[in-house]
Amino acid sequence: MHDGIEDHQESGAEDGGLRARLVDVGVELVNAEGVQALSLREIARRAGVSHGAPRRHFPTHLDLLSAIARRGFAELAARVDAEDVESAAPRERIALLARVYLDYAGTRRGMYELMFRHDLLESGRLGLRETSLPLFARLAGLVARVRPPADPADPAVLAGALWANLHGIAQLWHWGSLRLATGGDDPAPLLAAALDAHLGPAEPAQ
Repeated sequence: MHDGIEDHQESGAEDGGLRARLVDVGVELVNAEGVQALSLREIARRAGVSHGAPRRHFPTHLDLLSAIARRGFAELAARVDAEDVESAAPRERIALLARVYLDYAGTRRGMYELMFRHDLLESGRLGLRETSLPLFARLAGLVARVRPPADPADPAVLAGALWANLHGIAQLWHWGSLRLATGGDDPAPLLAAALDAHLGPAEPAQ
């Protein structure tokens, strides 16, 4: 009797979009409790289905985690799109993107950690690569516009170095290490220093 009820519930859940529900639950779970909470069994329990039900839509744990991470990249991209001003100077836009990135890292800690844990993800599946790489391409394109035309450095490498710096600021600030080391309570000066280090000093305002 119990199995029949469970199967009926799962069938109804599928009709209402079990796949999306599993991802919704995963997003809620990672935002509330972090990456370590994202087990298939716990996601299934919170979605109200048997622990084997997720495999109907996500054959592996990596597939489900990748679908959850894709939501994170979509949210980050939406935040960037909402704040980016295409008419602004490239360096100003890079600074804005960096601030959005650091803010996202601070307000979505669990999701932020998952998004860049490619040891836990399968980037070639579920459109994850197509969701994440355009953000980096936008940064690299802006870096190319800031650097002098004669600069032989690859903009993608410079953008990668800047991104790594931002990621380090986000992580070390969250852990308290940077606040302890610098004695500051605002990461803005660190961001300004990172931009100067990778892009060169900003030109004085005219």
